Amino acid sequence: MGRKGSPRSPQEEGGSRAASPPSPLWALPEELLLLICSYLDAQALGRLAQVCRRLRFLSSRDVLWRRIARGCLNSGFTQLGTDLAPGIPVKERVKVSQNWRHGRCRRETVLKWKCKDGSIVLHKLHGSYSVKFSAHEQEVNCVDFQGGLIVSGSRDRTAKVWSLSAGRVGQCLHTVHTEDRVWSIAISPLLSSFVTGTACCGHISPLRIWDLESGQLLTCLGTDFHRGAGVLDVFYETPSLLLSCGYDTYIRYWDIRTSTRKCVQEWEEPHDSALYCIRSDKNHMIASGSSYYGVVRLWDKRQTRCLQSFHLSSPTSSPVYCLRFSTTHLYAALASALHVLDFTAL
Repeated sequence: MGRKGSPRSPQEEGGSRAASPPSPLWALPEELLLLICSYLDAQALGRLAQVCRRLRFLSSRDVLWRRIARGCLNSGFTQLGTDLAPGIPVKERVKVSQNWRHGRCRRETVLKWKCKDGSIVLHKLHGSYSVKFSAHEQEVNCVDFQGGLIVSGSRDRTAKVWSLSAGRVGQCLHTVHTEDRVWSIAISPLLSSFVTGTACCGHISPLRIWDLESGQLLTCLGTDFHRGAGVLDVFYETPSLLLSCGYDTYIRYWDIRTSTRKCVQEWEEPHDSALYCIRSDKNHMIASGSSYYGVVRLWDKRQTRCLQSFHLSSPTSSPVYCLRFSTTHLYAALASALHVLDFTAL
């Protein structure tokens, strides 16, 4: 007999389990079992996993959770279905997505600084290599880099394209005169053009797209910007879809395939604060950084109101100058510190 409280084997229970016939469920091919399970939602799959080890393994397969994950916030899938986080099980990403939606996270300040410089500095992630070069006559407000190129924008009313090629690092390839202070810049995923967001101090659209090779103006976005409604950040989701935000407190979604005159969707910051930065998961979620008290907001494109707000700099007010996020963490740079929100915490 086994010890009191310990689980008994089928033989100790009279052999009833050992003699019972196998479930007809397991006679089905795995492909058919997966097809049946594909009709279940997340809650039903979770309950199925509690039945036995074999069903727990089956119900945890990525192929079953991929459809569910594509409808979740920041689960690592783009609108086209591209998986941006293949190293993380899809089921786990769906769980973490609920933390993003409900604002469950652990906060930490990981880095502090006190500096201000108008140069561009390149650092090697693993090593002591760095390059610093003077880029503009006045303060550099924004940079982006892709495909061996850097683009930068400055208060001196120019945008510049720089080489990252070996032996030519820091060489200016050409200069674009924007006639306005450049607050934001982003290279198209096709590496054929870049967009600038400017201060909107004149009668020129603050959103303009330029040819990356020649520096020639390709098109302007929008026709109804108020004077001073500068664009503080831009972000490409695809070569034809991009987001913008700025002083007029709106997040705008542009589809240049349909119209360059009017955005296709917009969201208003609820407390009438300028929006300094913006990023998306290239699917349903947007994160924005406000100008007061380090407020970061999470948005679902399918809704008009924001989902969650995080205040990172109270009581000292600071804008969120830059933010990035992965499927599990959000990083926000304020005036003198880098804050991290860990959404894997339950």
